Amino acid sequence: MNTVATILSAIQVGPYTLENRVIMAPLTRSRAGQGNMPTALNVHYYTQRASAGLIITEATQVSLEGVGYPLTPGIHNAEQVAGWRRVTDSVHAKGGRIFLQLWHVGRISHPSLQPNGALPLAPSEIRPGGQAFTYAGLKDFVTPRALKLAEIPTIVEQFRKSAANALTAGFDGVEIHGANGYLLDQFLRDGTNQRLDAYGGSIKNRVRLVLEVTEAVCSVWGANRVGIRLSPLTAFNDMRDSCPEETFSFAVRELNRFGLAYLHITEMGKDKPGAAGPTFDLIKLRHIWKGPYMTNGGYDLESANAVLAQGAADMVAFGTLFIANPDLPLRFAEHAPLNVPDPETFYGGDEKGYTDYPYLDD
Repeated sequence: MNTVATILSAIQVGPYTLENRVIMAPLTRSRAGQGNMPTALNVHYYTQRASAGLIITEATQVSLEGVGYPLTPGIHNAEQVAGWRRVTDSVHAKGGRIFLQLWHVGRISHPSLQPNGALPLAPSEIRPGGQAFTYAGLKDFVTPRALKLAEIPTIVEQFRKSAANALTAGFDGVEIHGANGYLLDQFLRDGTNQRLDAYGGSIKNRVRLVLEVTEAVCSVWGANRVGIRLSPLTAFNDMRDSCPEETFSFAVRELNRFGLAYLHITEMGKDKPGAAGPTFDLIKLRHIWKGPYMTNGGYDLESANAVLAQGAADMVAFGTLFIANPDLPLRFAEHAPLNVPDPETFYGGDEKGYTDYPYLDD
């Protein structure tokens, strides 16, 4: 007789047996130190949450050009690797598992955040609506510079080298950030990709960079320690696609060939159907994908257990609940009250709203 999995059931993901399916979602918190370095405060924050089945770190840039926000960490130099090593050592000492999310923001940046004040990079010269977060406050986004064909292998190499740095830093694996309107997502969707070369036009061409990056990262880690995150429904960062069901179904079919650790689909945008293009039921991607499937999007204990019972996902990533509840798996197990997140302290600052939320046994 098969037992229905719950959010507290163990699961095999690649070479790892995760103790539960309560995954810590990647969460930008803008609390890195000078030089985009992880600090002792970051060590404390992640160690507090080591009881997650898996921690996925905040998005971490693969190059100087990949920076899009103040005080976000990198993984492209030796000092950053050393900083992250302190995080992984501490999480492992508590019995936790931790993957690093690899990130390039593409056009979602500003010259003030770029080397020598250069224009941000993108597949095409299309300025996003909205404003960038900079050290001088909000600034209007600028029209980015389109990457030349000869520059694209450099992007792939930045992801590969940063994946190798993550290995040196002691992570258990990596997640490729292909979501939320950042560089890989910009190549994938036709609202931001109007190239006429081998990386634009057809869906096959638009998915090319995602697949090349995935292949490069897998060459470092082996596919079973690599995940990828996609966001088919979100209009965040001024994103749109003319046929997202076709685009993302094709991408997921192509990604199947790698045998990745998991596919992470965020449901972000489902509350605004059609904002990012024609809407569709994400269960279609679940049926296409042949490996472990992670979902994310405002779940609580009851809804997470329901989506697992329905077979619509294998794991659930929690964001704001993990911000406010460092011992979230225990609170779920005990059906205990949850701390309430404080949105005013989500981005930037010190330990307030970061490492000072109480544990259940406090």
